Amino acid sequence: MSERLSLTVSNSVDELPGITAAVEEMGDREEWPPDLAFKVNLVLDELVVNVCSYAYDGGVHEIEITLNSEPHELSIEIIDAGRPFDPLTTPPPNLDAPLEERSVGGLGLHLVQTMMDDMKYQRKDGRNHLKVVARRDK
Repeated sequence: MSERLSLTVSNSVDELPGITAAVEEMGDREEWPPDLAFKVNLVLDELVVNVCSYAYDGGVHEIEITLNSEPHELSIEIIDAGRPFDPLTTPPPNLDAPLEERSVGGLGLHLVQTMMDDMKYQRKDGRNHLKVVARRDK
């Protein structure tokens, strides 16, 4: 089966329950395995919270979220007009350092990169385009 879900939400963490519900409905319709639905929601939570927390200095702004579910992969694209941010240039966290010596931040993006099979970023027309992909043929 192939299905597409498009959501436009504001840059508020209050939007997360609605996003989660829409993803769960899509997963139910498509009969996703529970681990895929969990991964997608965790990744979306992390990425949307990052946009809400860091992309803007204030005000209400739109975030576009698109999920494309194909037989062999699921892709998630998040588009926002916030300040440019390429998560692929973020240095990986030092997971071997003692907790008190680690820098703050970066673990969420590391988690996203670990859980997903592919991640691409592009700044286009003044907007951030982040696409992550989970392959189903593993």
